[in-house]
Amino acid sequence: MTTLLWTLAMLFVLGALTYLRVSLLTSSFIAAIVLTIGTAAEAVSPLTWIIFLVIALPLNVSSFRKNFLTKPMLKMYRGIMPEMSSTEKEAIEAGTTWWDADIFAGKPDWQKLHNYPAARLTAEEQAFLDGPVEEVCKMLNQHQVSHELGDLPQEIWQYLKDHGFFAMIIKKKYGGLEYSAYAQSRVLQKLAGVSSELASTVGVPNSLGPGELLQHYGTPAQQDHYLPRLAKGLEVPCFALTSPEAGSDAGAIPDFGIVCKGQWEGEEVLGMKLTWNKRYITLAPVATVLGLAFKLQDPDKLLGDKEELGITCALIPTDIDGVETGRRHFPLNCMFQNGPTRGNEVFVPLSFIIGGPEMAGQGWRMLVECLSVGRGITLPSNSAGGIKTAAVATGAYARIRRQFKLPIGKLEGIEEPMARIGGNAYLMEAVTSLTTTGIDLGEKPSVISAIVKFHLTDRMQKCIIDAMDIHGGKGVCLGPNNYLGRGYQAAPIAITVEGANILTRSMIIYGQGAIRCHPYVLAEMESAFDTDAEKGLNDFDAAIFGHIGFTASNLVRSFWLGLTSSRFSNAPYSDKTKRYYQHMNRFSANLALLSDLAMATLGGDLKRKERISARLGDLLSQLYLSSATLKRYQDEGRQTEDLALVQWAVEDSLYKLQDSLDDLLDNFPMGLGRVLRVIMFPFGRPLKRPSDILDHKVAKIMQTPCASRDRLAKGQFLTACENNPVGIQEQTFKDIIACEPLHDKVCKAAGKRLPFIWLDKVAAEGKGLGILSEDEISLLERTEIGRMKSINVDDFDPDELKAMVVAKAKHEQAA
Repeated sequence: MTTLLWTLAMLFVLGALTYLRVSLLTSSFIAAIVLTIGTAAEAVSPLTWIIFLVIALPLNVSSFRKNFLTKPMLKMYRGIMPEMSSTEKEAIEAGTTWWDADIFAGKPDWQKLHNYPAARLTAEEQAFLDGPVEEVCKMLNQHQVSHELGDLPQEIWQYLKDHGFFAMIIKKKYGGLEYSAYAQSRVLQKLAGVSSELASTVGVPNSLGPGELLQHYGTPAQQDHYLPRLAKGLEVPCFALTSPEAGSDAGAIPDFGIVCKGQWEGEEVLGMKLTWNKRYITLAPVATVLGLAFKLQDPDKLLGDKEELGITCALIPTDIDGVETGRRHFPLNCMFQNGPTRGNEVFVPLSFIIGGPEMAGQGWRMLVECLSVGRGITLPSNSAGGIKTAAVATGAYARIRRQFKLPIGKLEGIEEPMARIGGNAYLMEAVTSLTTTGIDLGEKPSVISAIVKFHLTDRMQKCIIDAMDIHGGKGVCLGPNNYLGRGYQAAPIAITVEGANILTRSMIIYGQGAIRCHPYVLAEMESAFDTDAEKGLNDFDAAIFGHIGFTASNLVRSFWLGLTSSRFSNAPYSDKTKRYYQHMNRFSANLALLSDLAMATLGGDLKRKERISARLGDLLSQLYLSSATLKRYQDEGRQTEDLALVQWAVEDSLYKLQDSLDDLLDNFPMGLGRVLRVIMFPFGRPLKRPSDILDHKVAKIMQTPCASRDRLAKGQFLTACENNPVGIQEQTFKDIIACEPLHDKVCKAAGKRLPFIWLDKVAAEGKGLGILSEDEISLLERTEIGRMKSINVDDFDPDELKAMVVAKAKHEQAA
């Protein structure tokens, strides 16, 4: 019995050391002390010492371990794992890791998360939002853009140029605004709540494009020439990457350039003949300068020994002979400028290469680095802004619109989709804030940018469908008072561009995350193929045994956290959020363990097992979304009235994570899923989806004027002006609530229950009874006008629906 107890004690000590990730040498020393005490108590046999020494000594003696353990493992590793291609290396090296690496490590440091600075606007940035951004929102008539003009009005184009909307990323020394990533996000959110065309037009020049590439890689001459012109709106930029044959697989672009000599401005210069056929290029029809990605070839070796130089980026003025632009695509009735650009053997000097001739072949690295930033701002911000506006608009509509003698928002069937909209609006603002914080701290978070691009556009699409379901005919019938229909049409565009969502989920998120975020995998890969054999062996030894300890730790952590439902794990707060942090500790350890086991069982084939990769990526993604939500709650002062929004967002994310984990275990390689399920879910699945009670609380916030609702709509365009049906409805929403006690007052005085419709008649009844003031009568009458405007839908003369006829008539009238 004594021996059994000491054996159990020894296992407990070893498990605790592994759980706490104590170093190998220290763990061996502590184990030896425990064995010594056991020997003194006559509970440990000599055989136990022999087993311990056979294991501990070889592992702790460096020279023995490297020669007899590490070398064979290195040889085996090289046979299993293929060396990374140059494009894979550039993609991996281009970005940085940030909070995603902490999540991946299986032991998140929550204090580190909460110590990141809260996102804040400067006074200048806030003034821009309150001034020019507010003004351009007032100027825009969405129905005019999408149905009559097929474009933004010229006065808006000019306003955007004059006020620096295309220069938010350009440094002040070139005449730009030089705003933070967070400020850019807030501008795009506000614009997106009004018009996807407006947000896209502003977002693209401030994302992946000539401005971004020039500031990072351009020559001084290129920067001095183009950046001031871009800042003033004298140049309209676009960036042409996508080809018909190469969409998400951007590395397969067929467009090419050939280095040769030719005539330029009357002189023979060394240049290149470019041939391209690009599609889906935003701003291409109106661009004056084209950023072009192509593969550069040097068959005559005029630049060096290489014939295939690789992907290169150049700036091409669109007025050069042979450049074909001006035609447009028609993306789902959304009238942002988007179209093809072509060129056939267009000769330009090598000085047109961004960064000059020495940057020939460096385009892929340039693109990946810049995309990791731009992809983390533009589409996620547009998605967040659209849903924030949809959340308050849906809440207002659900309070105004009545069926069965009740505001429809009080019906449980309506509360369910409303909660999804409100909870996601809170989460999406949180995610954009945390992500832009990382960018403003100097990170280039390639994995995080893929996560937020996929998940925010995906949630946006689902939320806009929910909003359409709630609005019914109000959402279906297009016209000046419809604030949902065009966003509903546009949603698949965001899903498709900047890396299609299917590919982003199944390949990019985890494909990059497994290598970039893992504390040892990249070091193993680099050391395994190091040309310096001795250095490679030493580095591989440190990485591989660190990796083994890491895996063992996550195995123990997963077992213990599953057994205890993570109740004893670390959490920074003891309030109602405590259990969320603890569950995330558990799932983080699960992610780390499953990643190692997937790589061990599948090796290099893991990247071809896209559904395994996608589910692992889901775990990483949902942990990031949940982290961002808790970070927002902390940054905003832990407002308890917002707790329902926090709870809904985190519980929804963690439930989705649990679903993906469940599916992953069902399909894990080599039948390991059954064993792992016992470790990770010893008592079954621990989490439930958000409850009906929580749905009710979120829906109530959306339908009640309060500080929580104001924070949900933070920064959106809600001004009650002629071109803003959301703002007009918002005012009606407030008036409706103010009228409810007046309605009750009239009903009581009249001795009968009047329907809460025809409020002008209620006003007349109250006036006749002499119980309402003139102001109260005016309020009821005004509210009835607003109520009918909110619930009615637009109708047209048949000829008005002939968009081209209307546009032509207006053009002739203006002429």
